[in-house]
Amino acid sequence: MIIGDRLRELREQKKLSQGDIEKRTGLVRPYISRVENNHTVPTIETLEKWARALEVPMYQLFYDGDEPPKLPSLPKRNPSDETAWGSSGKDARFLSKLRRLLGKASEHDRRLILHMAQKMALR
Repeated sequence: MIIGDRLRELREQKKLSQGDIEKRTGLVRPYISRVENNHTVPTIETLEKWARALEVPMYQLFYDGDEPPKLPSLPKRNPSDETAWGSSGKDARFLSKLRRLLGKASEHDRRLILHMAQKMALR
């Protein structure tokens, strides 16, 4: 799911205009348009404003069911997980930069990168 498409879908279901969202959130209309057209990725704080403006719980921005999805039972964390790769230092900076750049990439490019990484991991 692409978040911009979901935000537009929810806004249209509520019969709200981008101007209504602008008034309710304080975000400017060109930014709202850029998010809805998937030209930019909103921050968590922006998504919280959007959820309040649409009068929906935050999870509905990511999930279209009536109730929140059931969480899978995750394995318990080991204290040694704190020293996992990317949790500190140079690796953390690299991982942060990678996340930022992948966030700017198109869905098609992200899929291509993931496919290449999976092929490389099989070797």
